[in-house]
Amino acid sequence: MERRSVSSGSYLEPILGFTRAVRIGPHIAVAGTAPIKAGGGTASIGDVYGQTVRCLEIIEKAIVDAGGQLSDVIRTRIMLTDMSTWREAAKAHGEYFGTIRPVTTLVQVTGFVDPDWLVELEADAIVS
Repeated sequence: MERRSVSSGSYLEPILGFTRAVRIGPHIAVAGTAPIKAGGGTASIGDVYGQTVRCLEIIEKAIVDAGGQLSDVIRTRIMLTDMSTWREAAKAHGEYFGTIRPVTTLVQVTGFVDPDWLVELEADAIVS
């Protein structure tokens, strides 16, 4: 099967040796996605909801660029630096996936590459 890589242009892609998303056959995997503003820097500093929305915007674009759509998403993972903010992340996630309802996992982590990042998300999709 053909392997198709989708870059988001993140400055971390060449440093870490990864790409935003990979599609093989009907499967799309989207890497841990941080709230990076277009042009660089952190989006919505101090705002878990705003950062989650930004992560989801990046994920949606990666899935579309790989030939899928949000309705193809079967799993998401939400990683937070403070679990007490889960409702803010859940609100944004629900706005994107409320009718799709993929399986999801919320976990707390000790931190990310950039200390301004409060959340990262991953997604997996199967294109129907």
